Amino acid sequence: MFLNILKSKIHRVTVTEANLEYVGSITIDEDLMEAAGIYPNEKVAVVDNTNGARLETYVIPGKRGSGYICMNGAAAHLIHPGDTVIIMAYALMTEEEAKAHKPKVVFPINNKLS
Repeated sequence: MFLNILKSKIHRVTVTEANLEYVGSITIDEDLMEAAGIYPNEKVAVVDNTNGARLETYVIPGKRGSGYICMNGAAAHLIHPGDTVIIMAYALMTEEEAKAHKPKVVFPINNKLS
């Protein structure tokens, strides 16, 4: 049996842009992606602490060191610039792997690594 376990999380970043015209996804500063161990095209859950919206999408890398967080496509109707979000990635693990796993959690300050 496999369990769906939190692999990594970017905790409380501010959305800097929303682009309705893009096909879809969330763009994340590549520094934040690397720190959290989140890969390009990886599926993530995004939770909006400002309005309670919750959605799933995939990640595309943004300019390194920019602090850029952009909601693209239809997600831009739910999550807006200035909103505070949590971005979470999950992984399938055996029960044995899950017991030993420790998620990578990043706590950015002003959308940048401290």
